[in-house]
Amino acid sequence: MDYESGSSASAPRQTLPTCDSYFVEMDQDDDGVFVAQRSRQEIARMHADTQMDLAEDLSRAVSEEYQEDILDHMENMENETLADVASIDIQTEIQWFMRPYLLDFLIEAHTAFSLLPETLHLTVNLLDRYCSRRVVYKRHYQLVGCAAMLIAAKYGDKKDRVPTIRELKSMCCNLYDEDMFIQMEWHVLQTLGWVVGHPTVESFLQMVLQEVNFDPEVESMARYLAEVALFHKEFVSIRPSVMARTSLALARHILSRPIPTHSEWAGQFDTTVLVLLSQQLHNPSPILVRKYSSPEFASVSTILEDFMARQAAIARQRSPPTPPSEAYDSQRDTTEEKYDPTYMTPQKNAPQAPAGYITPPVTPNSGYYADESSLRSSRVPITPTPTNQPYYVQ
Repeated sequence: MDYESGSSASAPRQTLPTCDSYFVEMDQDDDGVFVAQRSRQEIARMHADTQMDLAEDLSRAVSEEYQEDILDHMENMENETLADVASIDIQTEIQWFMRPYLLDFLIEAHTAFSLLPETLHLTVNLLDRYCSRRVVYKRHYQLVGCAAMLIAAKYGDKKDRVPTIRELKSMCCNLYDEDMFIQMEWHVLQTLGWVVGHPTVESFLQMVLQEVNFDPEVESMARYLAEVALFHKEFVSIRPSVMARTSLALARHILSRPIPTHSEWAGQFDTTVLVLLSQQLHNPSPILVRKYSSPEFASVSTILEDFMARQAAIARQRSPPTPPSEAYDSQRDTTEEKYDPTYMTPQKNAPQAPAGYITPPVTPNSGYYADESSLRSSRVPITPTPTNQPYYVQ
């Protein structure tokens, strides 16, 4: 070959082999860089799953080793962080009949933000503990509840699910300014001495359930019963460990589940609390019923309604109505004119009393009390009043 003249007539032309590199076949998902990248992702995922499994095994081993110490600490802590019903009773503006309305609001907000179950119980605990130590005006009641939920979510929930102050303000229909939420959050923390941690019913419930096989209906029913108890004054001062084991025992009875083999601590429950809780199942909150009617919670509210209907039918069969006495009827016929007309059977054209429950008394407004200084007490200092405050409910 003559390199100077560029002549190559004497040399035969050679055919180059086809290139199989990924620079040519970039559109092939099974070759080249895509295969390498996918392999690296799968290897990283396998390593992450392996590390997670190892972490869970180590955590379970440590948990079993220190189970008794953890349980002792939780039981000591629950006694120190219980609310005092007697102190809430002396509140002059907020009353117990207001509590279900606020809890309905908090449950809806808790569901909207997809917060953890223990966050709801911690929210109610913070609310009750604050009301045990401070006089709360009715116009601040909802604000205290929002501050308690904000603290509880920051304490134990996922960071991306913590509600923002703007979202809470919107849920309160802009009744409060944003700085009022910040001020109330700080005041709740300072009032409680920055002691936020509290072993909730959910925490004890998970400790009991880890000893048995997973049953979604039993778990959801126990959680439903525990949230029903939040609405009633009788259960405010009951320890969460007792409520968890009692709710679980009642849930198994409702679902006709056999009692599994528990440890001595997990198998104990309070029969008095069980009876009190069973007496509050006939009229649960509609918000709570709607929440637990979803398939996510195994539709346990519907199951409970069917159970209560069967129990009512059995009670009617066991105690039929007593037939009227003939002697009493004959005596009433001869002396009917001697009875007070107000106790006689209503006639067709007589005015009838309205059906249903009696309307609850109207909450006293801010002008009901002549002097707000009468609310002040050394035992329960008054909640500070933020500037430019709107009224909660008038």
